[in-house]
Amino acid sequence: LAIEQSLDGVHRVSKIVMAMKEFSHPGGQEKKSLDLNRAIQTTLDISRNAWKYMADVVTRFDPDLPPVPCFSDEFNQVILNLVVNAAQAMADKGKENENVKGTITITTRSDKGWVEILIEDDGGGIPEEIQTKIFDPFFTTKPVGVGTGQGLSIVHSIVTKQHQGTITFSSQVNRGTTFCVRLPIHPEK
Repeated sequence: LAIEQSLDGVHRVSKIVMAMKEFSHPGGQEKKSLDLNRAIQTTLDISRNAWKYMADVVTRFDPDLPPVPCFSDEFNQVILNLVVNAAQAMADKGKENENVKGTITITTRSDKGWVEILIEDDGGGIPEEIQTKIFDPFFTTKPVGVGTGQGLSIVHSIVTKQHQGTITFSSQVNRGTTFCVRLPIHPEK
């Protein structure tokens, strides 16, 4: 039993080290054809400690998803911010319902020249009165000293300006939120 546990631990550490090497690989400053499923999985492996106590993550990756020209570092940051935000939404909801873990579902699919990444949580949702502000710089719902209000603003900029994509969301209070990132498979140059 001890040997099995040790081997399991070594396997996990090895997976984390490989994911960190891939996540922080230099050269992310030029657009390269990126396997988004693999990039998302790497980001999940790296960020596991940020969400594992608040949520389970379910992935529904399209195995035939075409590669997309991306700045890999920035794409990883988009996924990281959206997953961590989803986990925090679960933590806030979990305060009301102790010991209840939420679920984050990440789906990838292609749609008429675009790739879509859907990040869905079953957290508390975004109140309607602030939905128009969530991509604004310095807007945060977190207490002073906890959030800077930059996360979603940066995500919006990376998706729309650097990748010629779109980011939208739908949200229902007490039901959760789904962010949809759409990236062109063949962006204009």
